[in-house]
Amino acid sequence: MNALNDNLNQRNLLRFITAGSVDDGKSTLIGRLLFDSKGIFADQLAAVSRAKHKRTVGDTIDLSLLTDGLEAEREQGITIDVAYRYFATPKRKFIIADTPGHEQYTRNMVTGASTADAVIILVDVSKVKLREDGGVDLLIQTKRHSTIAHLLQIEHVVVAVNKMDLVNYDQDVYDRIVKAYGEFAKTLGIKDVKTIPLSALAGDNVVEPSGKMPWYQGPTLIELLEDLSVYDEAHDAPFRFPVQLVARHNGHEANDFRGYMGRIESGSIAVGDQLVVQPSGQAATVKEIVTFDGSLQSASAGQSVTIVLEEYVDVSRGDLLASSAQPATLLKQVAADVCWLSEEPLDLRRKYLVKHGTRQTAAKVAKIDSILDINTQHRHDANVLKLNDVARIALATQQPLAADAYSDIRATGAFILIDEVTHQTVAAGMIRLGE
Repeated sequence: MNALNDNLNQRNLLRFITAGSVDDGKSTLIGRLLFDSKGIFADQLAAVSRAKHKRTVGDTIDLSLLTDGLEAEREQGITIDVAYRYFATPKRKFIIADTPGHEQYTRNMVTGASTADAVIILVDVSKVKLREDGGVDLLIQTKRHSTIAHLLQIEHVVVAVNKMDLVNYDQDVYDRIVKAYGEFAKTLGIKDVKTIPLSALAGDNVVEPSGKMPWYQGPTLIELLEDLSVYDEAHDAPFRFPVQLVARHNGHEANDFRGYMGRIESGSIAVGDQLVVQPSGQAATVKEIVTFDGSLQSASAGQSVTIVLEEYVDVSRGDLLASSAQPATLLKQVAADVCWLSEEPLDLRRKYLVKHGTRQTAAKVAKIDSILDINTQHRHDANVLKLNDVARIALATQQPLAADAYSDIRATGAFILIDEVTHQTVAAGMIRLGE
């Protein structure tokens, strides 16, 4: 029953991020959501009111300061780090990630997007170029963030056309932007796009409906977010359990305990189930599922447990316990899409470390198959990857990875590349099988 309640609570929780270009109003939008939904405390408001770096005139509260916590962010008026905020309405709980708009901090946006159910793409009406032919030129960061959201398979895309007050709430401008984004989304393959006109600064259509745009009859932003359906498909996927730690105690006693600790990333498990240890291929049977509160007969995705096996098999950190009927694919040659996150370009001659689940092994980028042009969505040849480039690569690993396609199971389809000298994360990758 507790597992069922946890599952229901997870479905009632929506994780979303804001993304867009610099100064599109992302932090202000989140501040408005928090302020108008009573999601902040009086002392927080007082601290913001006293802040020495303010971007508003007079006594108006600078709502962006509710998320821009770093001093450098306040001084420069830009978001640098990912800021997470929690709030709730009577209908739903939310975790928001306010991500940077500056191209230099795209890596931070990737971090925030990796666990999101929805993305709000902000489009600043004052920045888009309205062409004489009736078309609109979207900003490159709008396209970049939309591309990353699609690659990461974020389920819901909400396009918030912001600062409508700067164009006198003109419906024609809104319609042109919506049409242009719709055409771009089609080239990406994004199917679920919802659009809304608003002004984060004035509060139009954020929590309260706006009387200044009678031509818009849709929901406010908060109503839209409350109604988005969230279902974690990991519950229906085959069982995957990356081993984080081998737990032992009183090893000298006859009743020696040996359990494998970790988090169930997908599927479910029950006592008596048949498993396979990967990459070794050893067969095993579930003897016991142990938690802090006691033993369970079954457990499912999202739960952290200790699994005790009937057989004495060789299992260590970095191994994967998987469904014997549907095991993961063992790969030493990996095809993947990556977003390059380092200011140091990719060097095909160098070795990197790949971190996949709980396993870390040496790896080398064998080749760059193609690089994606964010503007046109066309791929072309390249022999180097620079900061923020998105590319399809071939990766050769020293040890096999027990992996799935990212499109099937996110947790076992994702990895990061690490510079083995500086230990900095240089790329985030998504494994593709049969593509």
